[in-house]
Amino acid sequence: MKIYKKENVFEASLNRIRYLFDEFENVVISFSGGKDSTVTLFLALMVAEEKGRLPLKVMFLDQEAEWQAVIDYMEELFTDERIDPMWLQIPFKIFNASSNVKQWITAWEDGIEHMRERNPMALTENVYGTDKFHDLFTKIPAYHYPNERFCYLAGVRAEESPRRYLAMTEALTYKDITWGKRLDEKIGHFTFYPIYDWSYTDVWKAIHDNNWPYTKVYDYQYMHGVPIRNMRVSNLHHETAINVLFYLQEVEQETWVKLTKRMTGINTAGKFKDDYFIKDLPFMFRDWLEYRDYLTENLIQDEKFKERLKKKWGEMDVRYDGMKHIKDLHKAQINTILANDVDLAKLKNFTEKPDVLNWKKWKQGITNKYSDKNKYIHG
Repeated sequence: MKIYKKENVFEASLNRIRYLFDEFENVVISFSGGKDSTVTLFLALMVAEEKGRLPLKVMFLDQEAEWQAVIDYMEELFTDERIDPMWLQIPFKIFNASSNVKQWITAWEDGIEHMRERNPMALTENVYGTDKFHDLFTKIPAYHYPNERFCYLAGVRAEESPRRYLAMTEALTYKDITWGKRLDEKIGHFTFYPIYDWSYTDVWKAIHDNNWPYTKVYDYQYMHGVPIRNMRVSNLHHETAINVLFYLQEVEQETWVKLTKRMTGINTAGKFKDDYFIKDLPFMFRDWLEYRDYLTENLIQDEKFKERLKKKWGEMDVRYDGMKHIKDLHKAQINTILANDVDLAKLKNFTEKPDVLNWKKWKQGITNKYSDKNKYIHG
């Protein structure tokens, strides 16, 4: 349920950012180049200018396999005198969702040909004590601000995931703020999401009304019929962005050539296109469950990942036993296998659908008051 107030989300977010500037001496924008990051950046620039805190530090953790349109946008922004750029082109491990053979690569690995030349303004040495992508966001402020209060501002919205919504509304992060994440509470390092309650329509309205620049990736996606709610910017081999490979060669040919040279599995995914994810059950299998188990056993090369999936499937077979349309769950599990989704993001997105969550609660006896319209409720 949404609660509407007299204050709109634009003004509310400005006030949140003002408060954070007053609370923290070090405020850094964690920037990806996407639309949500763009709105967060320009809101923060408004506040920083208002409070005499320019230039504003902006951090971009470059994953190498990025859209060229994102890099062009980044270079444009980072010449703005109001911005103090922190462009990281350092070696770290990153997952390749397009290959079951070589699942991990090292972005900006020393001694190899990269997809593009490093930017002259970039930091290139990994001094942070980890080569794991997610851990870097904690280690970077620990290195640069070891004894100072610090916070990231990041463009994350609750609308995109029920899990995010719960995380941003149930638990306190800092004082009375729930829309954030603790990085190191002892030192005073946090991440905050000041546009957490925005809709994607709010994002595009703010960009339009203020004539803010944005990456042309969204124009490419619009031209290729990608639904507005599904448009996103990420590295080109992310487990939730495989569909990008189906049209990348049409809009950024040079990027496509460099990417296929750099990573295994990309060219195969691009050739499969709409057939990359299975729509119809192959005739030789009795049901989707049998097909799932066959793919798990024969397609997954990494034994640890295979055992992890088998354990997960066993748990879910018990948890969701008796659910109507169980084949939809099995399809989600199969897509997890086909996308090499080690973070299980696709599976989490499925199990967090309201009707699936309702079924789970119904089975656990929490409530039985759900409508018959809920697709997955047991008959």
